[in-house]
Amino acid sequence: MNTNPTTQPKNTPRLSLGPLLYYWPRDDVFQFYEAIADTAVDIVYLGETVCSKRRLLRTDAWLQLAGLLEEAGKEVVLSTLTLLEANSELSAMQKICANEQYMVEANDMTAVQLMTGKKSFVTGPAVNVYNSRTLEVLARAGMKRWVLPVELSKETLAVMHRDRPLDVETEIFAFGRLPLAYSARCFTARAHNLPKDDCQFRCLDYADGLMLSTREDESFLVLNGIQTQSAKTQNLIRDIDDFIELEIDVLRISPQSNNTVQIIDIFDRCLQGKISSDEAEVSLQQYIMSGECDGYWKGRAGMDGSDMTGV
Repeated sequence: MNTNPTTQPKNTPRLSLGPLLYYWPRDDVFQFYEAIADTAVDIVYLGETVCSKRRLLRTDAWLQLAGLLEEAGKEVVLSTLTLLEANSELSAMQKICANEQYMVEANDMTAVQLMTGKKSFVTGPAVNVYNSRTLEVLARAGMKRWVLPVELSKETLAVMHRDRPLDVETEIFAFGRLPLAYSARCFTARAHNLPKDDCQFRCLDYADGLMLSTREDESFLVLNGIQTQSAKTQNLIRDIDDFIELEIDVLRISPQSNNTVQIIDIFDRCLQGKISSDEAEVSLQQYIMSGECDGYWKGRAGMDGSDMTGV
């Protein structure tokens, strides 16, 4: 662990902002990304990855935001849906994959197949990349960067990153509520006794998802439409030195409704050697929702982890 701020280390990972996983009003989304344009984040993923009914921003609006961020010097990546259920969703994905301006994050194998042999792409954390052989197959198809599935451990990462194909980058989900599972059923609609086809867009009521608690009133999971997330936030800031030593290419921060700009700034200052990882950990506590988890990362139960609230 880094206890003394130093000058910026070599092979410093870049910072990325993952796709927005929640459903926010259009104006809120634009204001959010306008603020992101002025941050130190290097890569921004844009697009709807959870539910195709979330249509307050259509493709032209996402492209408008992409232009804004590109002008600010960001690398823009367009993200695809994770679970396809209709031909209309396939058609929308085909348009994203066919765009000639921006790289695409493939969040399922359909998108991978659409781009194989045609253009470079990123695989998102929902794509089951569990061994180096899979990395080799995807690299031949055109993959240039992969995101470690959130359920895999630091030990597994070290092996896969070491054995990855030449020129393939590795990205880690470093901060945010973990996207755990996807279902054909909309859990948010179900919580309101509504059918999925008439959900009344209740996801708009929950800027950071709907908390699901146990009978003992302990935070358990977050319902986000058809997506299930961890209630706790994965925070890997304490592993910054290990990421630098391993020469990890990108660290991903997942958007939340408040304080994302401040979170990016803390990660950036830590990467630049301006504050130690201990100081960064303490600074992040005020911005973490429902405690921390790093169980998967440590090879344990996913819910396990540190909770330094009050430090």
